[in-house]
Amino acid sequence: MTLSPAHNDFRSDTFTTPTPSMLAAMTSASFGDDVYSEDCTTNEFQSEIARLTGKEAALFMLSGTMGNQIGIRIHLAGPPHSVLCDYRAHVYAEEGSGLAVLSQAMVTPVHPANGLYLTCEDVRRWVVLGEDIHVAPTRVVSLEVTIGGVVTPIEEIRKIAEFARGHGIAVHCDGARLWNASAATGIPLAEYCQYFDSVSMCVSKGLGAPIGGVLATTADGIKKARWLRKQVGGGIRQAGVLTAAALVGVKEIWPTMAETHARTKRLAAELKEIGIVPQIPVDTNFFFIDAERSGIDMGVLLEQCDKFGVKLMDERIAMHHQISGKALQNLKSAIAEAVQITRTLPEGYVSTVKKGGYGSTSKMNEYS
Repeated sequence: MTLSPAHNDFRSDTFTTPTPSMLAAMTSASFGDDVYSEDCTTNEFQSEIARLTGKEAALFMLSGTMGNQIGIRIHLAGPPHSVLCDYRAHVYAEEGSGLAVLSQAMVTPVHPANGLYLTCEDVRRWVVLGEDIHVAPTRVVSLEVTIGGVVTPIEEIRKIAEFARGHGIAVHCDGARLWNASAATGIPLAEYCQYFDSVSMCVSKGLGAPIGGVLATTADGIKKARWLRKQVGGGIRQAGVLTAAALVGVKEIWPTMAETHARTKRLAAELKEIGIVPQIPVDTNFFFIDAERSGIDMGVLLEQCDKFGVKLMDERIAMHHQISGKALQNLKSAIAEAVQITRTLPEGYVSTVKKGGYGSTSKMNEYS
């Protein structure tokens, strides 16, 4: 079996590459003009997403960032207005200040009281209500599911949605990895999405397609989103060559996510045996090493990863369907050796290995 170039890449599930069946689907895709909604493959993909999410309509996006920024913007009229979200949220921290530039929105970044995910109590505490002219009222609550690989309980999502709607506030979901949440819990996408006014999902992460995301919401919302997508340069023509791969990802790769999660949990159990503990729960396909509690120097670990031929960026281990068994074994060997070497380091040792970049767990996030 030919291995994917991503077979040893634990930096992110964004490094997944198109499968042979994706490439075959791309070569047989329709060539209609999607700006005029005439591409059959793209229309099929959008209809399938609308069906899965239980929404009226869906629209292919060139990226998850585009889906998020447009998905939030369709709920906003003229400022002053604000968006409430987790302080680690991609929409706030990692999308080029899109909310400020594209929506002229103030952001209320919230540190969850439980350290893991936003709760209704967090929202109640930080939401901006009323007509005080000194502030920007909250118009959208944006939830990231999963966040750091952690699954927000659907009951908590329901509570937030009911509170928000009771105050005329829209709820958007950055569901880049909502696929993972559904696979981990067995809860259908539509059951999650009933609590969101809009949801943006990626197809280029765990699903392995080369490009894109998708926004699902009301028919009127998609009409507005199509206009906004054109405005930011996302009105591409023969989109079928991209949506064909996305369709394969939904049909063939999504069903494998449960096994990816199981492999991650097995890895967590094996690492525990040598004293490596996670920063946060391992719910899906991420393991964040708690370097301090694990007694491991991350600079040493990155050196060992180079030695064993695996790719890691800081403390985050990202699993995906193309990780090979050999690469997984090499990663465990690198970690085991790094633990042993760390124990021999002189006091005050400072590694010269450069860290940083997306994936840094100083934020415990899942930056793409």
